[in-house]
Amino acid sequence: MVIETLLPNVLLNLLRDIWAERSDWFWGVDMGIYYEPNIEEPAKSKVIVPDGFLALGIPRDRGEGGRLSYVLWQEQVLPILVLEVVSKKYNGEYDTKFGKYEALGILYYVIYNFSCNNTNGRRGLYKSHQSLEVYRLVDGKYELVPSLALLPYGKTVWLPEVELGIGCELGNLGSWRREWMYWDDRSGVKFPTAQERVTRAEAISQQERIIANQEKFISQQERLAKEKLEEMLKKYRDRFGEIPE
Repeated sequence: MVIETLLPNVLLNLLRDIWAERSDWFWGVDMGIYYEPNIEEPAKSKVIVPDGFLALGIPRDRGEGGRLSYVLWQEQVLPILVLEVVSKKYNGEYDTKFGKYEALGILYYVIYNFSCNNTNGRRGLYKSHQSLEVYRLVDGKYELVPSLALLPYGKTVWLPEVELGIGCELGNLGSWRREWMYWDDRSGVKFPTAQERVTRAEAISQQERIIANQEKFISQQERLAKEKLEEMLKKYRDRFGEIPE
């Protein structure tokens, strides 16, 4: 799976856990947003295809078939956030798409470009950009939202209207170690993936086993010490009689 599809799917899978009890949201991956109808030739209706997008206040499911596309004049809800992942082939993320999302009035535009952190990556257009940039619509124009630096490595931006933060941090997905995107809580702590939860649970279980073994060892040593003391006292009594109080 290519990174511009994999990253939005990571975010989707996290949302399924974070908002498991909610049904009023939809996250689309590589899905067309139809924003201007062509009555005479519907196939020529204007469409834009972000790598990922989030809409709130709509049904999460649309029956067994689900959504094949996101048609604005049917949904009646504009996505609150769109995500573009800059791949090896530039697709206008910093200009053409930037202008289209701005004109549509989408509140948040998120651009992720790992090449900005790669010293062997491309120069020129990307040189002045950060790996993660979040733009917010203010008076019809996008303004860059400052990100909060995280330790040991990463960054996040809080989205009050979504009540989540979006960020990136160095980590592992399977055996692939690189910078991944995550959803964060209000404190900037990322929500763990399913793999991370399993790894964390295994680590806790292993630690509990270590503690249990240590307690068992201490108990055995105390028992042996007690048995040795009782043996010594028995030998004393056999030789000298009862121990005076």
